[in-house]
Amino acid sequence: MPTDLLKLLFISTPVGPLGTGLGGGVELTLNNIAQGMLRRGHKLQIVAPFGSVLGTLPIVQIAGKYQLTAQTQGRDAPIILPENPNLASLWDYAREVQNDWDLIVNFAYDWLPFYLTPFFGRPIAHLVSMGSLSDEMDRIIGRVAMQFPGTIGVHSLAQAATFPFAQSCRCLGNGIDLSLYDFCEEPQSSLAWVGRISPEKGLEDAVAAANRTGLRLKVMGAMHDKAYWEQVCEAFPSAPIDYLGFLSTDELQQQLRECRALLMTPRWVEAFGNVAIEALACGVPVISYRRGGPTEIVRDGETGFLVEPDSVDGLIEAIGKLDTINRKDCRARAEVEYSLEALSDRFDAWFQDIVG
Repeated sequence: MPTDLLKLLFISTPVGPLGTGLGGGVELTLNNIAQGMLRRGHKLQIVAPFGSVLGTLPIVQIAGKYQLTAQTQGRDAPIILPENPNLASLWDYAREVQNDWDLIVNFAYDWLPFYLTPFFGRPIAHLVSMGSLSDEMDRIIGRVAMQFPGTIGVHSLAQAATFPFAQSCRCLGNGIDLSLYDFCEEPQSSLAWVGRISPEKGLEDAVAAANRTGLRLKVMGAMHDKAYWEQVCEAFPSAPIDYLGFLSTDELQQQLRECRALLMTPRWVEAFGNVAIEALACGVPVISYRRGGPTEIVRDGETGFLVEPDSVDGLIEAIGKLDTINRKDCRARAEVEYSLEALSDRFDAWFQDIVG
């Protein structure tokens, strides 16, 4: 394990305060990497939108208007900053204090941090949280990958493959603090779906599967698109669904561990799929479309099932085979591949390589 202690400045996503769920999986990822680095003795500071709270982690809060999420925009969308942009203020602060830190770590999938990289005196590690969504983002990230080799991190090979600079990406996976997730060997007759409520997550397919099987579906996640949610509810007025809102990690695992399976129904290429490893940590099998990051997490027939994308019939067929999955194998997979220690090993090595 590397022995050099680093001073790390983490710059958060500007789409909303940490702890609210607006940042999606980036919030959990940032929290876990920060926890892992602090446990190893590194010095760390997080810079995030005003109102951010992640337990006792040290956060400098910066005011300003939030950035639009990238997945809501088209491939040829122009680069836009709102009035008094939080994103610009986050990076103004980073520029002012950069000499106090060994490495700046960018968690934002936004154009500005990549553009600013050559103008900083300190190295910047960019953890890219999504696949290719924008031609201009591909161009600017690719330029940084060429100018500063080894500084572009991704979560999965499937995510990297969406970019023209895939071979320049450092694949880092992800991980969680397994002590926060309790194993459950005897589930109830319910299913789970976890994610932000927005069209690219394909919630309607999970609801359709629950409607046809009669199994209750627990829906957990931040309400990004209320109109979309209402459309799903109108399409399946009798479906057995419970919307539980955005939950803390402890609340989430309490609900999730009791379910027979987690359904993952993305319409897009998920960069990773944190909820999949959270489910495995609880012993819950994952049924996912064979698309994006979950294809590298789920061992088909062992820790869940991978089914044809956009196939409700495939989801239902997999639900019918859940009794063939040993829930202890799910937990064991999480312990081997997705522990906080394994996560910390990978990110510590990446940070050391960039600084060194």
